[in-house]
Amino acid sequence: PTDPLEFVKRPTVILRIASCISAIIVFSCIQSEGWQFNQTESKEICIMNGSSTACNLGNTVAVMAFLAAIGFTVWEYFYDQMSSIKSKKHFLWADMGFSGLWAFFYFVAFCVMAHQWSQAESPPAGYGHMNMRAAIFFAFVAIFIEAIIWFLAYQRYKAGFESAFGGGIDEATLGGQTGGEGGYQAYQTEAGGYADPPFSQQGGGGNYDSVHY
Repeated sequence: PTDPLEFVKRPTVILRIASCISAIIVFSCIQSEGWQFNQTESKEICIMNGSSTACNLGNTVAVMAFLAAIGFTVWEYFYDQMSSIKSKKHFLWADMGFSGLWAFFYFVAFCVMAHQWSQAESPPAGYGHMNMRAAIFFAFVAIFIEAIIWFLAYQRYKAGFESAFGGGIDEATLGGQTGGEGGYQAYQTEAGGYADPPFSQQGGGGNYDSVHY
């Protein structure tokens, strides 16, 4: 089983914790003071230039990022215990796909919120001013967090592909093989065929020659 203390020290886990924190800040800042009741329209409007898109987009991206970070962290904990190479490959595919997509979504959310906030009038008594600036800032930070997570997942996938995935070897087929460090090895010649392994019989027919006295 994986040591919890060593697990928490992993770069990917640290980044996912940072992703959770960023998502919580973005969501809580928008949810707490991102909306203000408008007496004229008799409803709550987003203080970022009245754009409900800016508030809803920031909330949605942050909530989904938070849930995904928790899910991938749990999945990461069981990563080393996966016996199938295919399962590990699927995990890294999902990790790269989500982190890359969410880096883009955070970028879009940051641009929309920053633009709408720059066009908005200053709220009365500075209501929500610090919260909106914090939400925009941490949405920007989250872009780089997700991008680094994608990069680390790509590096792990590349290393795994070169060592195992590219060989098309399924661990299930190696379950009963032992010897050396990684089981039996094939010995390949320059022509593309397979040569006899070391210490094989060298005779043409494989029989012992008779000794004549």
